[in-house]
Amino acid sequence: MHFEEHFKSQLAEIKENGNYRFFAEIEKSRRNFPSAILYQAHHKPRNIVVWCSNDYLGMGQNSKTVSAMKSALDNCGAGAGGTRNISGTNQYHVELEAELADLHAKDSALLFTSGYVSNWAALSTIASRTPNCVVFSDAKNHASMIEGIRHSKAKCVIWKHNDVADLAEKLAKEDPNVPKLIAFESVYSMDGDIAPIKEICDLADKYGAMTYLDEVHAVGLYGPRGGGIAEREGLMDRVTIIEGTLGKAYGVMGGYIASSSIICDFVRSFASGFIFTTALPPAIAAGAIASIKHLKNSNMERLSQRENVKYLRRKLDENGIPHLANPSHIVPVIVGDAKKCKYICDVLLDSYGMYVQPINYPTVAVGEERLRFTPSPLHTHADVDDLVSALSQLWSQCALSRAVA
Repeated sequence: MHFEEHFKSQLAEIKENGNYRFFAEIEKSRRNFPSAILYQAHHKPRNIVVWCSNDYLGMGQNSKTVSAMKSALDNCGAGAGGTRNISGTNQYHVELEAELADLHAKDSALLFTSGYVSNWAALSTIASRTPNCVVFSDAKNHASMIEGIRHSKAKCVIWKHNDVADLAEKLAKEDPNVPKLIAFESVYSMDGDIAPIKEICDLADKYGAMTYLDEVHAVGLYGPRGGGIAEREGLMDRVTIIEGTLGKAYGVMGGYIASSSIICDFVRSFASGFIFTTALPPAIAAGAIASIKHLKNSNMERLSQRENVKYLRRKLDENGIPHLANPSHIVPVIVGDAKKCKYICDVLLDSYGMYVQPINYPTVAVGEERLRFTPSPLHTHADVDDLVSALSQLWSQCALSRAVA
């Protein structure tokens, strides 16, 4: 077999259908976020406005976050120096896990190198080491959750997205004596819809199931202290395991779970994704601590972001640009064609200095291609006006359907 020819042909196929991923080389401008500098071959660097960052609240640029990281870097140097088990645990890791446990009103928390790894490691470990465990997985769960469940080799029952009746029906069909785990998200990243957490927890109680809630797109953003949707709705005590990230609203990187001391210790002791990898750098942990502490006490960023989300939606409506209605901070604008989706993004960047990444298959289904906007507290109304004006022109140019008020 000619391996490289085989790989080349598959790359050619995704390029042809518009699903090939191009990475924009950008340098964030700390004091000017969401402005950034774009670097392109054969072009001079130029300023752009970023519309698709997962640094949802701009905390990656926050002076408290940056100062804490600088101090830790001066104190500890660059890297952790080992796995958590072998010389890699430092005081910042311990303090950060305590902050996260407090955030979610849990006994304990456990850090991972990313949100992807925390989902993969925790789900695969719990499901594989619970004899005869059956995992009930929402149909739109993130790839990291799907891979973790798959790796566990546990029986997996997929229930219709956010459909409590379907989940109830599937739970009722299962042997009442087998262990059960319901895995779902609070805010779904592509559609921006929110799970019916209370109703799912009610079913978990009825059928004796554990619950595993991914709050990656909610921590820092919702709840009085940024504890996520479960905190906002007063349900944290009813969720067995809460998973989150430090790489979105908190502006740094890393993932975690928060749960009982026993469950966290169990995952710590058996999860290969925790045991056999270098710990997060001390500076990253220090930055996360500062960011979490700030957002536990400040609501300003959340309120400003919500105002900008509301304003963007209103301007899209005024211009007939279709977007998915949802109660979250994520604004998905549906294009429905991979090539047009990429074209719009290319022109926005090249001609208007606005950066949004096309969301195509396999991240979303074919025919559901979209632009995914994440307004931050630091965007201005003028930024929004400029964006929607450019979008409106491109909508006409691409002969895309307008929404009817």
